Amino acid sequence: MATPTKVAAVAEITQDFNESTAAVLTEYRGLTVAQLKELRVSLGQDTKFAVVKNTLTAIAAKEAGVDAFEGQLSGPTAIAFIKGDAVAAAKSLTDFAKANKQLVIKTGVFEGKALNASEVAALAALESRELQLAKVAGILKAPMAAAARTLEALRLKLAEGAPAEEAPAAEEAPVADEAPVAEEAPAAEAETTEA
Repeated sequence: MATPTKVAAVAEITQDFNESTAAVLTEYRGLTVAQLKELRVSLGQDTKFAVVKNTLTAIAAKEAGVDAFEGQLSGPTAIAFIKGDAVAAAKSLTDFAKANKQLVIKTGVFEGKALNASEVAALAALESRELQLAKVAGILKAPMAAAARTLEALRLKLAEGAPAEEAPAAEEAPVADEAPVAEEAPAAEAETTEA
């Protein structure tokens, strides 16, 4: 018969699974309390690193619909429940495991998909979310910056009193599906000579 303490523990672990975007199962045999504290600090506030009982975790995982941990719950077990950036947390775990061989990353789950230890390491090797967003912003900003330079050059030419036809063309990167700019130039000259 289940005691209220065990029922509460299962409910807490189930809730941790449900609220997390990722979870990483580890074995921590041989780590000191100070090392575990160091690991928790390195994981940050968005990740809960909890030492768990295997039988209760098996029940909670089943209740939460997580099957990635089946057959993996043995020995001294701790789980990193990741609510924030999964890449950053996976990187912290793998870096700590490299420095402290006693921490063994067994398996994980990310957005419902089971991960083996090498896939957790691959997740850790990805760029952080912030860096990826910065790269996307840079890609989106480049065409706008080119358009702004073209408009500014046109404005300067018009301010100097030069005819609009003489304004410099924008420097554009060639697009694979478009014809080169040089092939379009004769058509533009023909239009200006007819006028």
